Amino acid sequence: MTTALPAPTALRERAAQLDADDALAPLRERYLLPPDVVYLDGNSLGPLPAAVPPVLSDVVTRQWGTDLIGSWNVNGWWEAPLRVGDAIGALIGAAPGQTVAGDSTSVQLFTALDAAAALRPDRPLLVTDPGHFPTDRYLADAVARRRGLDVCRVSPADLPRFLETEGARVAVVSYSPVDFRTGELYDVRALTRAAHEAGSLALWDLCHAAGALPLDVDTLGVDLAVGCGYKFLSGGPGAPAFLYVARRHHASLETPLPGWTGHADPFGLRRDYTPAPGIARARIGTPPILPLLALEAALTAFDGVDMTQVRDKSLSLTGFFLRCAEELLTPEGFTPVTPAEPGRRGSQVTLRHPHAHGLTLALAQRAVIADMRAPDLLRFGVNALYTSHQDLLTAALRLRDIAHEAAYDPTPPPPGTVT
Repeated sequence: MTTALPAPTALRERAAQLDADDALAPLRERYLLPPDVVYLDGNSLGPLPAAVPPVLSDVVTRQWGTDLIGSWNVNGWWEAPLRVGDAIGALIGAAPGQTVAGDSTSVQLFTALDAAAALRPDRPLLVTDPGHFPTDRYLADAVARRRGLDVCRVSPADLPRFLETEGARVAVVSYSPVDFRTGELYDVRALTRAAHEAGSLALWDLCHAAGALPLDVDTLGVDLAVGCGYKFLSGGPGAPAFLYVARRHHASLETPLPGWTGHADPFGLRRDYTPAPGIARARIGTPPILPLLALEAALTAFDGVDMTQVRDKSLSLTGFFLRCAEELLTPEGFTPVTPAEPGRRGSQVTLRHPHAHGLTLALAQRAVIADMRAPDLLRFGVNALYTSHQDLLTAALRLRDIAHEAAYDPTPPPPGTVT
């Protein structure tokens, strides 16, 4: 028989006050969230924006079904990669004409890494984070093999010191602003500056940052950036990714996958490849129109939204959840991993517990959707456009009760389990 746990009156009152004062609260109506579900996994897959279903219906039934191939012209399909790219560019602080959307994150990242290496042909080192997302690490190795480079794995904290001694040999440094496991936020400005002082290029993977915090890639001097469309941008499962290349590099940009839509005269069907001017040369093949237009519709959820407000609310949400963790979850064996300092955390909170997998499954059975990263990390992603402080308190209370009652399966997940 379990002992009843005390009701956290102060936390309930604090959540209610913070939500009452939340200027972004009405934006929750822009998403079709299931009732009575607390969704804290938008850093893996964003929920469905209300604007997407009617747009997809129109694309399928009218644009494709009625207008057929004419839609490339009359419905703007041909311009969609650049149009959607500019919409994303507005969220990451990029002036128009520097961002393109349409291919997968892996393709965009491979393109960016290889193009960056080509811009610094006399430098033999590619530097990346040893804790980077696996695809980033795999592709860094692949580009290094293709270009005859050596990969150096250097943590963000150690990068400035590494560049002091090896910077003249570094072609590009590749990092993410947010550690996908812990939610720790790195200093994009300082690391980009350190790369530039060494004559290197700075490439950023914005998958866990785009749509979650102000980025200002133009102002910060970022050289190249990539990001997915299915996390904080809520473009849908497998949504197209984006590639940003600073305008100063366009004339020299050589992409490793020269496709027909990136040709200067794509319908001339020339024998030899001549790159299109500007960021259009980063287009490759025929764009995936259905997911691309779904992403475009999803981005309207950000219409009229100030990213500074988004960041302020995100910090309020994560700060409140860390307080909930300290008061409710630490006594049950959970340890916060995400930094407590506001300037050092992204838009998620990560907790450590030896039974993370079983706890995550048990939470889902109680209508709280989070995720885990092996072996022992529980991740709780927040999105200021739809997450409330009450959501986070509910998640903390249900997780406390599950842990206190040992109401979860302690068996480790089998290999290949989706988490």
